Amino acid sequence: MKKRILPALLLLNAMAACNNPQKKEMEPIKWPDAKAPVAEVIPFKRILHGDTVVDNYYWMIDYFKKGPDSTKVVNYLKAENAYLDTMMKSTDAFQADLFKEMKARIKEKDESVPVFRNGYFYYSRTEDGKQYFKYCRKKGNLSAKEEVLLDVDEMAKGHSYYSATSFSVSPDNKLLAYGVDQVSRRQYTIYIKNLETGETYKDAITNTQGPVAWANDNKTFFYTAKNPITLLSEKIKKHILGADAKTDAVVYNEKDNTNYIGVGKSKNGKFIFIASQGTLTSEYKMINADQPESAFKVFAARTKDMLYEVMPVDGKFLILTNWKAKNFRLMECPLDKTEKENWKEVIEHRSDVLLESVEEFKDYTVLSERKNGLTELRVLKKDGSDYYIKFDEPAYNAGLSNNPEYNSQTLRYNYTSLTTPSTVYDYNMQNKEQHLMKQQEILGGYNAKDYVTERVFATAKDGTKVPVALVYKKGFEKNGKSPLLLYGYGSYGSNADVYFTSVRLSLLDRGFVFAIANVRGGQELGRQWYEDGKLMKKKNTFTDFIAAGEYLIEQKYTSKGHLYANGGSAGGLLMGAVVNLAPDLWNGVIADVPFVDVVNTMLDESIPLTTNEFDEWGNPKFKDAYMYMKSYSPYENVEQKAYPNMLVTTGLHDSQVQYFEPAKWVAKLRATKTDNNVLLLKTNMEFGHGGASGRFDYLKEEALAYAFLFKLEGITK
Repeated sequence: MKKRILPALLLLNAMAACNNPQKKEMEPIKWPDAKAPVAEVIPFKRILHGDTVVDNYYWMIDYFKKGPDSTKVVNYLKAENAYLDTMMKSTDAFQADLFKEMKARIKEKDESVPVFRNGYFYYSRTEDGKQYFKYCRKKGNLSAKEEVLLDVDEMAKGHSYYSATSFSVSPDNKLLAYGVDQVSRRQYTIYIKNLETGETYKDAITNTQGPVAWANDNKTFFYTAKNPITLLSEKIKKHILGADAKTDAVVYNEKDNTNYIGVGKSKNGKFIFIASQGTLTSEYKMINADQPESAFKVFAARTKDMLYEVMPVDGKFLILTNWKAKNFRLMECPLDKTEKENWKEVIEHRSDVLLESVEEFKDYTVLSERKNGLTELRVLKKDGSDYYIKFDEPAYNAGLSNNPEYNSQTLRYNYTSLTTPSTVYDYNMQNKEQHLMKQQEILGGYNAKDYVTERVFATAKDGTKVPVALVYKKGFEKNGKSPLLLYGYGSYGSNADVYFTSVRLSLLDRGFVFAIANVRGGQELGRQWYEDGKLMKKKNTFTDFIAAGEYLIEQKYTSKGHLYANGGSAGGLLMGAVVNLAPDLWNGVIADVPFVDVVNTMLDESIPLTTNEFDEWGNPKFKDAYMYMKSYSPYENVEQKAYPNMLVTTGLHDSQVQYFEPAKWVAKLRATKTDNNVLLLKTNMEFGHGGASGRFDYLKEEALAYAFLFKLEGITK
């Protein structure tokens, strides 16, 4: 991805710092004597189910509502930013060094592994000093002349945030559709570029999800339109090139506001599917891609608690479903009889194996299965035989990659671990030959053998074994003296798999241990693992994480004075909950874009994504759900007690967890807590949920977070 060489002296200094961390354990941490901002108190009463709650900071919601306090909101956020700058001033030079150190490991001039699709090799490449990339292709073979389809470095000039994504080329290879977000609200404008003439058409379609599905006539495509207020994916529309987007026909309107919708094309190019899916229920509709004027037909009617996905192969459909199969099974049906009474089992349900995803080819089907928290890839052949692609590390992440060619016998997959950089393999499913296509290059002499990874199991309070993966530098001693950063997520059935990042080396080389806890609410150990960490069992997520922290202390990987926690978004909810439940366990906590005002957010259906979340958290309009939610929501449960040192981050334009949640939480913590520990709020005034869009800018955010941890540990270089 990147390339930069540090001057020799700076490089030597950085290496010396990594090998000899300057730690001053005996000296107290010195913070500037600065006055923290005090948010104005404007009581707002919430009365529901006979329960009255006074919210002193409800007014902070006003920025997007453009209410009378919107200016006050911005001024408060800026005051918090100024306070953070003052408190962290002594680390400015260290942050700059960390940024240079992290950036120096990145290969700036780089290129992705080309993907063959419909006669062309597609890839992206980056250049020295450039923040973005160029999206390119070559016809037929890699020695052909390069076509630069999009120069995103040029397109992004003058923008503080710029995201170009969802590239989709028409079947005749002549047109490119792509989405652009310039605000970081995940509201994309779709543009069409003629790849023969270089002209960008006037067909600009605003407020969309981004991706399109081309019909086979090369002039019609389908896209997902969003509700401009809630940002929910609400309608599927059909656009014909040259037409005014305002006249685009609505081909599907989702009535259930708890479901997400999207539109896509089958891998074999024969069907266009509309998918509607929530946490518990899904439904597909389809048309023949040769007949874009036809009406969409339901594949199988939505049924409560039944999820399914559809993949057409020669003469039949494959269906991945949890129908009468908690951990999912693979089924098939004829092309003309798609309702579930016609489904026939191909791969049976297994209580100890989660069937996660399926990649279909003409002559093969590849399953991504998860057993005991680890992924295995299983290849099914047409003759009914099968075999597994196995992996050896104690903790790793292997997953299906970009495989757009239906007729191929080559499987592309990705592999990484806490010590193995991101790696791409091509695997011949016929002769089982494997080819390394690319491994992320880490500049500066990284050697995986200098680091050790482990996988251990903590015991939760109900006896459940919680997997924890760890990595540290060789020479680490289990004596309780080392700092340890524990990461967690635990929501939506999203897996917190291990992964490599060169940024983390700045942590490990200064003596930190890094750990990931696979708490309930994820899906690492199967669907039941997810169901045991949601709705009325949500507290398992929090107690699992606490149990992991306690176990790491008991086993002397660290101690209370050196244990740190980090999580973002729904993982930020985890951070908010564990500092309420076990505040003395952590020396410091970093909560990124944290979802901490659960009750108020779930009560406001005008907030983006709220209604989609009812099956995850519950609907507080029902008393039982309200009371349970209230019992763990971090904002509701701030108390007069000592809290750990905390760094909280947010983005003003965040569409997922809006800025006012962390802002209100910090204001309430500051007014309520009894300790003298530092509490910092960083609001990125230009970005949203995912942070900076440039490939180097995010390193400044990482440098701030690491500097915060290092300051608490007395590490100065």
